[in-house]
Amino acid sequence: MTPYRRDDANAGAERIRVLYSFPHKLGGARLCDGAWHQVNALSAAGAEVLAFPGVLHKPLPASVEVRPTLARGKLRIPYKVLGKMRALALHDRIVAHRLKKLVGKIDVIHTYAAGALETLRTARKLGIPTVLERTNAHTRFAFEVVGREFQRLGVELPPEDEYYHREDLLAREEAEYEAADYLLCPSDFVVKTFEERGTPREKLVRFINGVDETIFYPSPTPKEPNHKFTMLFVGVCAVRKGVHFALEAWLESPASRDGEFLIVGDVLPGYADKLSAQLSHPSVKVLGHVEDVPGLMRKADILVLPSIEEGFGRVVTEAMASGCVPLASEACTDTCRHMETGLRHPVGDVATLARQITMLYEDRCLWERLRAGGLSSVPQVTWSAAGAGILDVYRKVVATARGAWPDPKCALMTSAR
Repeated sequence: MTPYRRDDANAGAERIRVLYSFPHKLGGARLCDGAWHQVNALSAAGAEVLAFPGVLHKPLPASVEVRPTLARGKLRIPYKVLGKMRALALHDRIVAHRLKKLVGKIDVIHTYAAGALETLRTARKLGIPTVLERTNAHTRFAFEVVGREFQRLGVELPPEDEYYHREDLLAREEAEYEAADYLLCPSDFVVKTFEERGTPREKLVRFINGVDETIFYPSPTPKEPNHKFTMLFVGVCAVRKGVHFALEAWLESPASRDGEFLIVGDVLPGYADKLSAQLSHPSVKVLGHVEDVPGLMRKADILVLPSIEEGFGRVVTEAMASGCVPLASEACTDTCRHMETGLRHPVGDVATLARQITMLYEDRCLWERLRAGGLSSVPQVTWSAAGAGILDVYRKVVATARGAWPDPKCALMTSAR
């Protein structure tokens, strides 16, 4: 599948009224930041957005109506005090209660995992179509593959880790998969994990997340011919992200002799102990939290993301937009197209990843070609493009619910191709 493209035939269609239910801090870090950008992009694309965040962390345009569920004015219900799962359930209950007064005023509901079950069931009773955004692969798959990798490494998976197998969370999320009309999937990899676990193909709808090209952009000056070759990792340094594969591949490559591998993000304690010998290599630098990630991407030659489980992998598109060539596993975003916008490798294939690092270290022409390919694809993956794409999904979901879409089983999937 290629990135979602707007269906221009729908450009003059009626204004879609979407209820955007987000149970976390809209505008916060990581997932919360992506959701904030998504709401902005949807509004800019022409959707009429009513946002129900748990908490609004960063202001939205005046065109977006915001009604927090876990805050009123400056008063907030602390997630830590209430407990994350109870906070998500409370948000879900409040949104479901509010739905009864919104019949006829909204066309579609956009929801998120672990904070949507009651909302989805209520919406179905009221006849309002729903989409559930998948930020990662099927949770059962994620628990299984991450758990196996922890065992293989001999590292204990902490009970507080988000990938620690919790049957109550898994049961709730699988009930949400069933209750939602459609699941929004950010990559073919995510689609595959759901299909393999019995989800009907026609229920799985492709979309993309975007990149902010005003923050992530290439350096205006070319790199010096004798500059130090730099590989970059950005994210939580966890087993799921495959940093151990990246370290092994880097140290197998001649690039480690005079280059540097910069790791941005916190390394989980038990994982850090396991990787201590590799992390102490002179060419490896753990930077921890860094404010200017875009600046680092502009300076780096390649970005590595060897995840064993992933959703979209926004750092890949951010690297491409910054002129940094991504090396991603096949579990990562589809925007990293092999030998076009970056290089891809099978999950856990250290030998292939090491060869790819070496190729780009030794072949500057290949690096230049992939860099140019990535930069040329950026207009297709901006937040503006992402917002227009998701809005088209909404239109087709609504049309299908009204019986106005001619072939719903193929249309919703092919719209993302």
